[in-house]
Amino acid sequence: MTDNQDLRGDVAGLLLAAGGGRRLGGRPKALLTHRGRLLVEHAVDVLRAAGCGRIHVVLGARSDEVRERAGLDGCVLVDNPDWAQGMGSSLRAGLASLAGTGVRAALVALVDQPGIGPAAVSRVLGAYEDEKSLASAAYDGVRGHPVLFGAAHWAGIAERAVGDRGARAYLMAHEARIRLVECGDVAAPYDIDTEADLSHLE
Repeated sequence: MTDNQDLRGDVAGLLLAAGGGRRLGGRPKALLTHRGRLLVEHAVDVLRAAGCGRIHVVLGARSDEVRERAGLDGCVLVDNPDWAQGMGSSLRAGLASLAGTGVRAALVALVDQPGIGPAAVSRVLGAYEDEKSLASAAYDGVRGHPVLFGAAHWAGIAERAVGDRGARAYLMAHEARIRLVECGDVAAPYDIDTEADLSHLE
């Protein structure tokens, strides 16, 4: 296990926060509130607390409002004009924004999973070894988020990231190489997708 403080220059946090909340009546998930703060701010705090030094945040729906209202100082904000095409476009935009930064891996988190805190993210970060690393949180053995992609995988992931599939196709094709990191004891991987899911927010 690697000391996460030693990873600050090697692994960037990549937060996907562009969705428009179609099933939430068109309320972008980044602008929902949780514990008195915007969900996007909460998610950035989680990545920072886990040990991510560089954080890129992909914005899409109502990005101007997110920029205006959210305290995202120190983050690199990435606009995804194609956000309505699905999560795949945000993943592509985020990975492209990391090119040339010297980062050797990206830890990808979703803005709408507030039940996943620093403890789980830190565990997945600790699975990093080099640019060939491929790791994922698991919940009772089932793969979930966050996921860690070494830079050697970025081009292949971007090529297959279409619609709402994200990295799913690439991960399925490389399943034998994924290091699963059990996090079910420290996190709850629910999504905020529907009106009923809003009950998870505090």
